[in-house]
Amino acid sequence: MTAAPRELHSVQEFEDVFQLFDDIWHPEPGGAPISVELMRALSHAGNYVAGVYEDGRLAGASVGFLAAPAGRVLHSHVTGAAAGRGIGFALKTHQRAWALERGIERITWTYDPLVRRNAYFNLAKLGARPEEYLPSFYGVMEDAINAGDESDRMLAVWRLTDPRVLAAVRREPYVPVVPADAAVGLADADGRPVPGRTDAGTVLVAVPEDIESLRRTDPGLAKAWRHAVRDVLGGLLEEGAQVTGFHRRTCYIVERTV
Repeated sequence: MTAAPRELHSVQEFEDVFQLFDDIWHPEPGGAPISVELMRALSHAGNYVAGVYEDGRLAGASVGFLAAPAGRVLHSHVTGAAAGRGIGFALKTHQRAWALERGIERITWTYDPLVRRNAYFNLAKLGARPEEYLPSFYGVMEDAINAGDESDRMLAVWRLTDPRVLAAVRREPYVPVVPADAAVGLADADGRPVPGRTDAGTVLVAVPEDIESLRRTDPGLAKAWRHAVRDVLGGLLEEGAQVTGFHRRTCYIVERTV
């Protein structure tokens, strides 16, 4: 049976989180996303450390800390959960309620822009908006999921009372509309990235079907995707364009501002 998400406070609970994250990422020694001691300190100082237990075993956890500007933002540093059971969504809605109780207006986090399921979860199921492309944010990562890839990240911003977010927490995913004259800025052609036009008002930017498998089976192609998305998507955001949705779980919708 899955319990409701709750804040965690004991060292044993933090050890459960550490073990869960280790099982998910399998990091190299010394490369854990967060330590037991740091979780203890963050929790004691009033930051966000929460988890979901399932039949007495931790099935999901999230750790965040208060960010600038003071009193208005929570940065969700790391979240990991068993896939396919709604635990990640439950954690995010708990995190949102926790933040609102403290007068916090928005939550931010980073994610790999090449992972389709994360992009869909963040943009469609949660109603967050990616606002900044961060090349090689953590440097080279050696855990089992990132497998030595460059750690480009997208900064997602979750404005907690935005109408899109209010609909999302009612389990009404955001379904974007793509205009007929949208240009394909980056296409997936038989699994390979092919750059296109980026001069239209709306630009579609594809990401690979499964970048995590690609890192293991064809590192060269994974690198090609990384650099293509960095150049096209990162370039558009640097020019002031905005990501407004994720289309059919395959590509970002990017709109230029006038």
